[in-house]
Amino acid sequence: MVDAVLVGCGAMSEVWFDAARRIDGLSIVGLVDLDLDRARSRAAEFGLEGAATGASLDAMLDSRPADVVFDAVVPAARTSVARSAFAHGCHLLSEKPLAASLEEGRAIVAAARKAARVHAVVQNRRYHPGVRRIRRFIDSGALGRPTSVHSDFFLAPHFGGFREQMEHVLLVDMAIHTFDAARAMTGLDGERVYCREWDPASSWYQQGSSAAAIFEMSGGAVFTYRGSWCAEGAATSWEASWRIVGERGSLVWDGFDAIRVEAVEARTREGRFARTRTIEVPQLDAADRVGGHIGVMQDFIAAVRGGPPPETAGADNLKSLAMVFGAVESAEAGRPVDIVD
Repeated sequence: MVDAVLVGCGAMSEVWFDAARRIDGLSIVGLVDLDLDRARSRAAEFGLEGAATGASLDAMLDSRPADVVFDAVVPAARTSVARSAFAHGCHLLSEKPLAASLEEGRAIVAAARKAARVHAVVQNRRYHPGVRRIRRFIDSGALGRPTSVHSDFFLAPHFGGFREQMEHVLLVDMAIHTFDAARAMTGLDGERVYCREWDPASSWYQQGSSAAAIFEMSGGAVFTYRGSWCAEGAATSWEASWRIVGERGSLVWDGFDAIRVEAVEARTREGRFARTRTIEVPQLDAADRVGGHIGVMQDFIAAVRGGPPPETAGADNLKSLAMVFGAVESAEAGRPVDIVD
């Protein structure tokens, strides 16, 4: 059995509890929240009557030792949760983003390494069937090397709560998913970025509800991102919509179920354009790991039990976090900046 304590029993914790109860041999033995009544309510809601509840993670782990900590707190509290988890010898799985700043992210990763504990981040979009299929297809070389990647993200959620008071809210709280998915599908990493943020008059966010960014990626490719969290109507998928241009063709994904690929069939031309043919992107392979939160959690628990490092390990996720804070730095400075993880 793997015993877990979950800290942060707000709205996001619901998907954590749902995923955890579907993993054999995993038991949530403690729930922590500053609002003790909320922790007790979650315990009752998910049938965890035997689990301890408390308002302090340190106190919980002192009285009820655990193997892992599940961190579903707000980003500003991420460092204190990591410090407590590692001090008590626990492995740590955190909600995204990895940290509230790149410096804090580096410190958390270094602390995990020093403690010799497994540390991973819930980049659940990596476990989306579309991302998995595209990743395998790009790896096949059917389109050659990616030369440019383009994503659009346009939604208008009214969350209420802390998100609407955040600075750089789109980049820090949501764009990490899109940036990480770009890395996952193409194998490319960000090296330099120019970003522009703005807030339409209709925005209900404090700052940074809309952004556009151009990334210079490894291998000479370019990745463009356009996004808004206050674009009413004609919504994209939460996974964004995508175009990946390769040396020998292009892949288009609507972020839902439709993936279309056209590749150059021959160098002969029909008028001004090369002749192309449609290529089918294979369906999921038995080896493809999917499931969103449960996919991340399964890989994490397998690593805790002695398996390979999780795909979303904190050390790798720093590269995605660096893209986020590179974009933030660029938006604040009004110029391109290098990305250093």
